Amino acid sequence: MKNRIKHIVLLGLTLCLAGAGWLSWYATRPQGVGVLPQSIHVRPGMHLRALTTALERAGVIEHPLAFRLLARVLGKGHSIKLGVYTLDRPLTPLQLLDKFERGEVSQIAVQFIEGWTLREVRAALAAQPLLNNDSATLSEAELAQAIGVDDTRLEGRLFPDTYFFAPHSSDLDVLRRAYRLQQQKLQAAWETRAPDLPYRTPYEALIMASIVEKETGAAFERPTIAGVFVNRLRLGMRLQTDPTVIYGLGERFDGNLRKADLQRDTPYNTYTRAGLPPTPIAMPSEAAIRAALNPEKTDALYFVSRGDGTHVFSSTLDAHNRAVNRYQR
Repeated sequence: MKNRIKHIVLLGLTLCLAGAGWLSWYATRPQGVGVLPQSIHVRPGMHLRALTTALERAGVIEHPLAFRLLARVLGKGHSIKLGVYTLDRPLTPLQLLDKFERGEVSQIAVQFIEGWTLREVRAALAAQPLLNNDSATLSEAELAQAIGVDDTRLEGRLFPDTYFFAPHSSDLDVLRRAYRLQQQKLQAAWETRAPDLPYRTPYEALIMASIVEKETGAAFERPTIAGVFVNRLRLGMRLQTDPTVIYGLGERFDGNLRKADLQRDTPYNTYTRAGLPPTPIAMPSEAAIRAALNPEKTDALYFVSRGDGTHVFSSTLDAHNRAVNRYQR
């Protein structure tokens, strides 16, 4: 029995050594011969398995399981940098992993998230070491002028997306593209808007879209949320939406919205002031813009959070109060 166990252990060690030897050989063997050059996009949220699949489909690597195993053994599976990589000569799997880890990109990726404020956009640009932060010293009004906005207000006018640029480009170029794309999305949605909406201009629709964006994380609710706010505007009711109050508080907001905050008047406090706030409060997605311009036809005037990201909608104050008692108190 002891001899049998010994043989099994020796066999296991032999197989481990053979596997390690083969993986070492694989790690130093040039890949992609005959299919280069290639461009590989590493996008936000792209994990090691997805990258390996992309490399295999492009013919850049062989043995994808071995490539993933090598990455995990070397601890490189979680340190892949975003961007566009140009592969113009055969590289070994080890060289490929080093290239992705160091971020040797031909184009860099900058991502703007829907619901971000201008302050968060500027922080993301400043944190990208391969972009020239030419906007750093500019005020919002100066920045708007620098990228061609015919207004001093830039909040909400940028489209949330992933933008690819050559290393050491100006961050102003990124902002110009984001501004132009948001203008295109807004104009396209404005041309297909529902009739008799309480907006005088596309900019007012953009303001509403930003509120809708911040009010719900459930995509299917956006048209209903927009419908409630449109109903309130038509009736002359105040919007009474917390995200606008939070935006008006700015850096004073500590994560806890108090009754005193709802009573403190600012241009963005929709509890104390009627109508829309003066500017968007965040960067709305295309879906939020379309919801604002094609809201659901509903008799609801109120909604309250269930606590799971969705809401209960009510057409009367009594029904709303019952929902508040159930889900908030």
